[in-house]
Amino acid sequence: MFRSLDRPALWVVTLSAAAILAMTMGARQSLGLFVSPINTSTGLGLASISFALAVGQFMWGLAQPVAGAVADRYGPGRVLVGGLIILAIGSALTPLMTGTVGMVMALGVFSAIGAGAGSFSVLIGAASNRLPLAARGTASGIINAGGSFGQFVFAPILQKLIQGLGWMGAMWSMALITLAALPLVGMLLRTPPLKEHEPVSGDRGVLSAMREALHDRSYLCLHAGFFTCGFHIAFLVTHLPGEVDLCGLPPAVASWSLAIIGLANIFGSLYAGHAVTRHRSKYVLFWMYASRAMLVAIYLLAPRTETTFYLFAAGLGFTWLATVPPTAAIVGKLFGVRYLATLFGLTLLSHQIGGFLGAWLGGLAFVHLGDYNWMWYADIVLAGAAALVNLPIREARVTRPAYA
Repeated sequence: MFRSLDRPALWVVTLSAAAILAMTMGARQSLGLFVSPINTSTGLGLASISFALAVGQFMWGLAQPVAGAVADRYGPGRVLVGGLIILAIGSALTPLMTGTVGMVMALGVFSAIGAGAGSFSVLIGAASNRLPLAARGTASGIINAGGSFGQFVFAPILQKLIQGLGWMGAMWSMALITLAALPLVGMLLRTPPLKEHEPVSGDRGVLSAMREALHDRSYLCLHAGFFTCGFHIAFLVTHLPGEVDLCGLPPAVASWSLAIIGLANIFGSLYAGHAVTRHRSKYVLFWMYASRAMLVAIYLLAPRTETTFYLFAAGLGFTWLATVPPTAAIVGKLFGVRYLATLFGLTLLSHQIGGFLGAWLGGLAFVHLGDYNWMWYADIVLAGAAALVNLPIREARVTRPAYA
């Protein structure tokens, strides 16, 4: 599986990007644990806090193509450093906010933009420009697994910090932990871009590349599927603690479920990175989305026990963010890697428009209906549609490289 990463420099690039993503995604994907404590402390109400997190879902996605375009134009170093600092500022400001507008600015704008600038589009783009073609699929799987490892580590740690220091102390601790990722940026960029990925004479520029991509039917199908992925993930990250509470189970079940999702996705991401080197990425995506529809249906029929939540988390976790390597692979196949950070960033924007709706509508469903049942039904329908919409994508057969 790892034969394509056959030099130490390739491992440094890959693991540095994975570690940065572990920090930004670990912080971002664990915010659902703060919903109930913030509500109890501020009295803002679940709908208002859900709206702040929904804005964060959208802003995280909006930051991706913008950060990607800046990184493609000026290099990823300043973007990554700035993103980590802004994420830390957002986390540090959150406990000082007592109103909805302030919470939206801290969690929905600053934290989200900072996490977005230090996330998939910039990191996978920076790594891809420093890796040979044969290594990109495996590397994207490892980088993606880094984000899942961050969720696995952050969720139980933050739950303990919330219990021991209160949610404010946990937020300030998260700000300090985020800053610890700054030295990793230098390690990632120590290896220069490969000659084959450097700008060449006649390069039409990022705007031309965006126009071409947005008129491509396969690219738009990819966006439609990724929209559903965002809806599904944001709903669960934001409202899984609430679902656990509705079932009369302790909060630790939610934090451990999120941790299990992260742990399972480490293996899922590694498998996805391996799978895209052997199979067409659109078929990998089809089976991932189809499995989600089936798992949610099984969950709705099962008794709501701790074991059910842990098994459900493990099943969903395997494909949680494992959709990223095949999605990035298709973008690279369609348009090359010169503007991968920008074009993959646009697909992540679609992902987060879905995320905005998943987080916000989940809060509205609970306020008006008293449970999340209709959100689960929507999840099943959207996951099934996402599986089917990936099939028309034009993608050449995979050519497997030979290794000495």
